[in-house]
Amino acid sequence: MTEQPNKTMQLNAHLELGLMNTLRVDRDTAPGLYLMAEDEEDVLLPGQYVKQSMVQDSLVDVFLYTDSEDRLVATTNKPHAMLDEYALFEVVDVAPFGAFMDWGLTKDLLVPNMFQKTPFKIGEKRFLKVVYDERTHRLVGTEKLGDFFERRIKGLIVNREANILIISQTPLGFKCIVNEKYEGLIYHNEIFEDIALGDTKVAYVKTIRKDGNIDLTLRKPGTQKKGASSDKVLDLLLQNNGIMPYNYKSDAELIKNTFGLSKKEFKRTLTFLQDNGKIEVKDTGIYIKE
Repeated sequence: MTEQPNKTMQLNAHLELGLMNTLRVDRDTAPGLYLMAEDEEDVLLPGQYVKQSMVQDSLVDVFLYTDSEDRLVATTNKPHAMLDEYALFEVVDVAPFGAFMDWGLTKDLLVPNMFQKTPFKIGEKRFLKVVYDERTHRLVGTEKLGDFFERRIKGLIVNREANILIISQTPLGFKCIVNEKYEGLIYHNEIFEDIALGDTKVAYVKTIRKDGNIDLTLRKPGTQKKGASSDKVLDLLLQNNGIMPYNYKSDAELIKNTFGLSKKEFKRTLTFLQDNGKIEVKDTGIYIKE
């Protein structure tokens, strides 16, 4: 039985490079199917992507890009990122003029040298945006994202939630894309969990700067109170038979990795628990009191 066209799909008015297009099957040829937009522009869908359900006049969703000879071509595969989208890409080859990234398609995505911050190496991963290169009329990747962020902040409020995407690590912390349009930073001393490039998370706005940059934190405002950190320390003590080899002099990085607290917050918590008779702090460690 032949699959009927999906009545809810809407035919593209014209072919759109770098995006998903809904096109009508116009004719079957030896190389594959020719698909047509409403304005009667057409594009080849190579035979390797053709399915039996793709009958005359049925509608098909395809991604449009250019092949190695710069001809517009369709595929039913979806790339890691489409035009104006961001993704983490792996370097699969390098050339004197640029680097090639695994795009999830038969053709790799080129990142010209002028769009690289530092030289790319095979096997490493880089966070990129897919853009249209006006000079070559091709889709390319760029690592230089600063020009794409909006600097007039609208709709963000201090201490409120924002959706973030981790895009790079710097000496100060991790840079993020905030709500898909702004640039943000989480400082290293605000991070008490594992994060990696490409991660999406909910963060909270700490500061909105005059230059349009945003300072963020991963911890909900108010959760840094003594009660929350005290419960965390006591829970870990109970999991370790009531004894842990830490005190006021312990290394800040060790405290952060073990308790998820800054050293300042850790010391304040120890004092609070001692004053309330919950623990005893000695040179040899923390001891829970029965």
